[in-house]
Amino acid sequence: MDSIDCKILACLQDDARLSFRALGRRVGLSQPAVADRVRRLEEAGVLTGYSGRIDRPAAGLPITAFLRLRCTT
Repeated sequence: MDSIDCKILACLQDDARLSFRALGRRVGLSQPAVADRVRRLEEAGVLTGYSGRIDRPAAGLPITAFLRLRCTT
């Protein structure tokens, strides 16, 4: 992994929906070169998936709760 790969990962963390063309513009590579790097990152297990973040209040879900439960019998 080099500095370009790190830039690609940072861009995808900010916006996982970026096209290869947009990624290429941001990191200074062609669309095919970016596609190849993303594929290699996926194959190496560095990039394992893509997800979206939910704005909970905008979705009508204003409360986030973390619970720790311990069950005994």
